[in-house]
Amino acid sequence: MKPLEHIKVLDLTHMLSGPYATQLLADLGAETIKIEPPGQGEGTRRLLEKDAAHSVDGMGAYFLTLGRNKKSVAIDLKHEAGRSLFYRLVEKADVVVYNFRAGVAEKLGIGHGRLMEINPRIVTCSITGFGETGRNKDAVSFDLVAQATGGGMSITGTEEHPLRSGIPIGDLGGGLMGAIGILSALQARVASGKGQHVDISMQDAQISMLNYMATMYFLSGTQPPAIGNSHFVHVPYDSFKTRDGHIILAIITDGLWEKFVGLTGLDHLATEENKVQPGRWKNRTQIMSDVTALIAAEDNAFWLDKLQKNGIPCAPVNTFASALNDPHVADRRMVVDVAHPNGQVVKQVGNPIKLSEYPIEEFTAPPLLGHDTDSVLSAWLQLGATELAALRQVGAVQ
Repeated sequence: MKPLEHIKVLDLTHMLSGPYATQLLADLGAETIKIEPPGQGEGTRRLLEKDAAHSVDGMGAYFLTLGRNKKSVAIDLKHEAGRSLFYRLVEKADVVVYNFRAGVAEKLGIGHGRLMEINPRIVTCSITGFGETGRNKDAVSFDLVAQATGGGMSITGTEEHPLRSGIPIGDLGGGLMGAIGILSALQARVASGKGQHVDISMQDAQISMLNYMATMYFLSGTQPPAIGNSHFVHVPYDSFKTRDGHIILAIITDGLWEKFVGLTGLDHLATEENKVQPGRWKNRTQIMSDVTALIAAEDNAFWLDKLQKNGIPCAPVNTFASALNDPHVADRRMVVDVAHPNGQVVKQVGNPIKLSEYPIEEFTAPPLLGHDTDSVLSAWLQLGATELAALRQVGAVQ
């Protein structure tokens, strides 16, 4: 049995943060039903659909990934009959997830208060830019907004040019916190018998990820500097160009420094002052200059062989090709085959949550719009062909 196989999720999400949260739940076995508007479906379906290099039969990479292990039921929530149908599904569900702007769920009549009247055990989760409370709750947000307002961009790149993370951590961070919040609320329900609402702010998630650096700021009152790939304590700790690529070094203890100097022949840096971190920080300009020149003289393979086998923390700066073709990544089943509904197999990233009692992972095709409308409504609500036909005729479902 899959770990979340007993959980039923109604997924009203779109774009990235919400769909990522429900993808994590679906990968772990939750029966995840995408509730989509008839006609065009939810917005993620449209992303990259016309990009031949990044789509299959009009289904772009976003939905190919985020839609896996899910089913699609097309219901018009603005139609009275469609909304009534949704309420009946809520009676059978455990979780409802949405990432509308604050207040939209209430306007549609599907906010937490209304759904709790229908099913007191329901767990609802909203993922928004700034949460459902506070003065900025109505502000529009996307990944870049979350990264900028969360403080992390101010220490990424340089002070002259703040940079966002290449990975959309604003969206993905919100999705991760959403999945954690939902699982926490489900666990609380075991004891209380009652559902509750999970209010996730993408900005909150970014603030949380400041972690110990926020504590450092509160203690000192000093803004941490934007120092690229280097560190504000450790030297050398950075990326370095080799003859054929880049590697990183992370010398974080005095013992590692002594070993590194001995291995590399940088004897002139083996001074009494440099034996301890404050001295290395004081002399960081010379150390970084000399280490940079040394590393540039050989290729990646030379340095990785020399340093790794002697316990020096280093690694190649992998491209997508080298990371996704890494034999260790394959060992961990972090690249998997997922079928498109037409049968074409697409490679995707796997599920990073590995459970000892669930060693076999399965990944089903992302659904075509409304593909599961009849089967889900029949299984969940025991609707027959006549009732389904009547709902289609009035435009409540597709």
